[in-house]
Amino acid sequence: MTERALIYGRFQPFHRGHVSLVKWAFEQGFDEVVLLIGMASENYTARNPFTAGERIEMARLSARDEGIPLDKIITATIETLEISIGCAYYVLSYIPKVKAILTRNPVIGKAFSDAGIKVIIPPTFNREEWRGERIRAMIAEGDPRWKEAVTPSVARFIEEIGGAERIRRITSGD
Repeated sequence: MTERALIYGRFQPFHRGHVSLVKWAFEQGFDEVVLLIGMASENYTARNPFTAGERIEMARLSARDEGIPLDKIITATIETLEISIGCAYYVLSYIPKVKAILTRNPVIGKAFSDAGIKVIIPPTFNREEWRGERIRAMIAEGDPRWKEAVTPSVARFIEEIGGAERIRRITSGD
C-alpha cells in the first residue's frame, strides 16, 4: 500500500523550505507527498499574492529543479477554512488517503490528530531565510536576494507572470 504524507500550506511562494520538507518526507520513507494548497480562494492580496494555479506550478517547478519525480507529488487545493476537527475531515475528503500530516502548526496538528491522522513535526529548514513573509517583503522592497530563497525555475516563473511587480503594487497601496 502506498504511504502518503500530507503537507498543507499556503505556499506563498513555494520556496526552498517547502521543497526541503518534501525531500525530508521521502527520506522518512513516504512513497508520495500530497501538497494541499490552502487559502486557494484568496489571491492578489499582500498575504496571498499568488493564485492557487500559480502555486501548483511553483511546486511542480521546484520538484523538477530538485530532481523529485512528479509522479510522487499529488497537488490539491482547498478554499480558506477555519481549522477544526470538522475541517480536518473535510480536508481529508479532498485528497487521497494519507498516513500522516507533516506540520509544525499545533492547531492543525491537533485537528488532524483528533481525526485519526498521525502528526509528524518536521524540522525547520533555514526558517529565517526561507519564510514566505520574508520572501514577499524582499520582493516588495526590490531586494534581488529573494531569488535565492526559491529554485531557479520558480524565480523565472514569478518574473514571467509579473509576480514581483504584483507584490510591489499590492503592498504599495497603488
